[in-house]
Amino acid sequence: MITIARLFGKSPFAPLQSHMDKVANCVDILTEMFSILSGSDMQALEKLSGKLSQMEHEADITKNDIRNHLPKSLFLPIDRAQFLEILSIQDCIADKAEEIALTISLRPLDQPKTFIEALQVFNQKVVEVFISTRNIMKEIDELIESTFGGIEAQKVKSMVELTSFKEHEVHLMKIKLLKQLFIEGEHLSAPSFFHWFKLIEEMNILAGLSEKLANRIRMVLELK
Repeated sequence: MITIARLFGKSPFAPLQSHMDKVANCVDILTEMFSILSGSDMQALEKLSGKLSQMEHEADITKNDIRNHLPKSLFLPIDRAQFLEILSIQDCIADKAEEIALTISLRPLDQPKTFIEALQVFNQKVVEVFISTRNIMKEIDELIESTFGGIEAQKVKSMVELTSFKEHEVHLMKIKLLKQLFIEGEHLSAPSFFHWFKLIEEMNILAGLSEKLANRIRMVLELK
């Protein structure tokens, strides 16, 4: 296994990208959970939720490893505090993915199949925001080579703007889903209504965290 110390030697941002890979694994498992949601296979959902929790734990270990091995003498192209903030936001994304997985596995979703299908579409849009942000993180090395300027910087800024637009689409979809939920809420039990409401809100937060990470990278560019 490549140690965090060796990753720092390869690139100051390689540990961040390694951590992001584990965060992405969490989101991938969450997507798998949504794909079988309409089948209401609680045993399969609980199994995937446990798998995601284990992956989130591995991401935590990597996060702590990075913090513990961040050399004080290491020259970073960005401020040390900015580096750690980016790491912290990535960690929050993994935490939120785990929280959503646990929410899904609490109880079967009592709603018509059409509503669950709408939730699956909502999740796809949320994941699009995350993927857009992850693609920005993959551009970090190129940004270093271009000293955070030029064509590469403009490319990343455009990617951040796209991410923000996708997050806006998520927000609009959230409002639409909530309106539908409140209209049909009188036919739901209180626990079921709360279950749906919490799930929609948590998914929206996941998209917001992804956009926050993208904007944090843009702020680094603006400070250069």
